[in-house]
Amino acid sequence: MNSRFKWTVVGSSTCIVVLLLVGARNGRARAVAADDVYGHLKVYTEVLERIKLEYVEDPDMKSVTLGAINGLLESVDPFASYMNADQFRQYEQTQDSAKAGVGLVLAKRYGYVAVVDALPGSPAEKANITTGDLIESINNVATRDMPLAYAEQLLRGNPNTTVEITVLHLRTPDPQKVTLTRANVAYPDITAKLMPDQVGYIHVTSLAGNRVAQVKNKLQDLQKQGAKYVVLDVRHCSTGEQDKGVALANLFLGNGEITYLQGQKMPRQEFNASASDEIWKGPLVVITDRATAGGAEIAAAALLDDKRAQVVGERSYGDASLRKTIQMDDGGAVILSVAKYYSPAGKAIQDTGVVPTVQLAENDNSPELDQDGNPIPGSAPKNSEDNLLKQSIDLVTGKTTIAQLKDEMNGPIINGQHPIIEKSPQQPDR
Repeated sequence: MNSRFKWTVVGSSTCIVVLLLVGARNGRARAVAADDVYGHLKVYTEVLERIKLEYVEDPDMKSVTLGAINGLLESVDPFASYMNADQFRQYEQTQDSAKAGVGLVLAKRYGYVAVVDALPGSPAEKANITTGDLIESINNVATRDMPLAYAEQLLRGNPNTTVEITVLHLRTPDPQKVTLTRANVAYPDITAKLMPDQVGYIHVTSLAGNRVAQVKNKLQDLQKQGAKYVVLDVRHCSTGEQDKGVALANLFLGNGEITYLQGQKMPRQEFNASASDEIWKGPLVVITDRATAGGAEIAAAALLDDKRAQVVGERSYGDASLRKTIQMDDGGAVILSVAKYYSPAGKAIQDTGVVPTVQLAENDNSPELDQDGNPIPGSAPKNSEDNLLKQSIDLVTGKTTIAQLKDEMNGPIINGQHPIIEKSPQQPDR
């Protein structure tokens, strides 16, 4: 090992062993106490030595340590990244440039790059990439132990250029190679309409830019049109500044706590509702799905915990934290969550997501696929009915109750599953 690598091993050891080797024994000493940092460092050093001396073949120690670092980061923070000096230099150079992308919001799962969401209308969505899919490779470079920020960088480039990715879909076991053409993907605007029974429907698919102000304007328009009920749909809302979730919740809350932000070295910072910012006081239901993340989760958690609204749909993804880029002595960097947003009930949103009042599985609206996992041209979606919206309208207008929805769990199985389930399908446990 060269000198630089030795220092990398020593520098990373302290934090790596705390999570990976807690409770381990070193062959000659007593069990190491959980808070004994130097004891864990000794254990890690011995494990590293055993790998180097006794593994079946001469190991690539750089890969061993890099894998340990990335495994550590993923175990504590699925949105964290470690980049070496070269990767970080490239990352900094591309951060300020206006590069096109493919419309993917990413995290880390099982050591691979995972899809949080594919933005509506993006190249990724058109290729039927969806929440929970794993990206196995980007331009033939495996994403196993790849820094998340570096993967995001590889997907960016000049408009109309292509990038090839290998996708592991949840619904098909075989990897699928997909070529995507990069484009400047615009975040969708807010949509709203007055539906039958005086139900105002607002769909928020991003909190970027001034979209909270757009929601405010849409709410005021719906009131003028005679809306007596509102359904707030935050499915596939995973982009935008996370603190915009506070302003979104405040449109429906006149008082009470919305969220608080707290970290190991960051004192608790509370965000409370302001009565002057409340626009809608009437009945409210919120719809979430597996791709609801960030600020939308902050808003949904507040409205649920403050008993302002019922939440219907699938458990949200779990991404609400303040992240910081921390540069290291060797020129590399770690991007890490330094504080988490908590619901009024004290739950860390990034750890638990938002669990709806009643968890309903969303109908499969995807088109028919061929044996290779590609959409069949001209084929219609398997089911075009939006059952979550239908149930939400019935709930907000009083045509059904939470108790009645839960009773349906014991009803007949339809299309191979209950219409309401306790856990959203294809959602990884935490």
